[in-house]
Amino acid sequence: MSNALPMPCPDRRGGRDAQDAGCPDQRGTLVATILGSSLAFVVGSIINVALPAMQDEFGTGATGAQWIVNAYLLPLGALVLIGGAAGDHYGRKRVFEAGLVVFTAACLLCAVAWSFPVLMIGRALEGIGAAMVAPTSLAIIADGFTGRARGQAIGTWAAAGAAAGAAAPLVGGLIVDVAGWRWAFAAVMPLSLYALWVARRSVRESRAARDDRAPLDWLGAGLIGAGLLALIWALIALPERGATPAVMAAGACGVVLVAAFLAVEYRKGDAAMTPLRLFGSATFSGLSLLTLFLYMALGGLLVLLPYVLIRDLGYGATAAGAAILPFPLILGLLSRAVGGVVTDRVGTRRILTVGSLLVGCGFLLFTRVPAEDVNYWRDILPALSVLALGMAACVAPLTSAVLASAGDRYSGVASGVNNAISRIAGLIATALLGVVLIGSADSLTAGFAAAAWAGAALSAASALSAWMLVDPETVAAS
Repeated sequence: MSNALPMPCPDRRGGRDAQDAGCPDQRGTLVATILGSSLAFVVGSIINVALPAMQDEFGTGATGAQWIVNAYLLPLGALVLIGGAAGDHYGRKRVFEAGLVVFTAACLLCAVAWSFPVLMIGRALEGIGAAMVAPTSLAIIADGFTGRARGQAIGTWAAAGAAAGAAAPLVGGLIVDVAGWRWAFAAVMPLSLYALWVARRSVRESRAARDDRAPLDWLGAGLIGAGLLALIWALIALPERGATPAVMAAGACGVVLVAAFLAVEYRKGDAAMTPLRLFGSATFSGLSLLTLFLYMALGGLLVLLPYVLIRDLGYGATAAGAAILPFPLILGLLSRAVGGVVTDRVGTRRILTVGSLLVGCGFLLFTRVPAEDVNYWRDILPALSVLALGMAACVAPLTSAVLASAGDRYSGVASGVNNAISRIAGLIATALLGVVLIGSADSLTAGFAAAAWAGAALSAASALSAWMLVDPETVAAS
């Protein structure tokens, strides 16, 4: 409780006097949190271009490729809420540093993995570490900065994350081509260790006030984690094995566990990690559906596109990373302007609807990719650019609208729930890619074009959710 309301700092810039007074070194705090939180994006982007090389080394089929991605996304999506709550209870700095230790050890295990099961363990530990680092990094910034400096710090944190996401596919592809995929994991370790060293020196320990702490809902986390594991295993196994008794039993078990999770959350009320009363708001429900549909479409694309470029079109990992570079660049450069200035003029509901429709138009352009003689400038870049413009229109307004729809009391947990939904959306999308990877073995490019129709349909569902369910007055404050 003593750390919930820290004493004023004599020097907010840091230095020995400030450290002795229990105050953060603001520059060091920002460096540590930017590095730590960016690692989750960096590893995901590198894996997308390293996936074929990893698949080849371990001799895994399409299901192996899906598990390489989902072994990380599953614990991240299931535990990100409990990671933030643990920081509130046990100390944000402590949980942040522990997450970096777990993440670094997991990268080492992936780099030296001598078998596919060992790689899966490493990827799962990476997800656990990221679930501890990602939610606590922003809370650490909120504690270490005040007033206008806090807004500037959060803007720097977001911009640096976007820049890291943009550079990661290209740099990761270069490492994969020159040194091999194992070195891509090894290259992340010094950054993680440096973030840990800076955090230990610069970040002040903090906890939420007792009345403001998110609940430690271990039962809910266990149920949703086990339920998602069973469902994802069934979805991945279905295209290859068919509707066998084992697959159907796993799917049914997953449904039962998710239902049990919902029952537990309902019974716990405000003590649940996902208070179901949030979904009593049509606006919050609409924004949650928009997030689910939109990030399912996006998650599938970001895994499948580089895979197709490398496997079917003969790109190297570096070239594949460069090919998808326009997406994060456009997203990073335009999201602030489009999401701020344009939203103020046309309103949140309209910009979310139009942005989702633009994403759908990008996917419709992808449906025109020919099975042969693919030209990047004609067939890939225009679709990728339109899709990135649509996402740039959605990202910032969506975040603000989620906070406004939940009110001040639930704004923190609402943001966490929305973040978890986006992670789970990518998890489900990757699980469903087996339909393309197995069913289109003769021409992945043709399968990719067919899958783009599903992306367009999901984007249309996102637009419909925004237009039908989001109340303009509820999100006007955003």
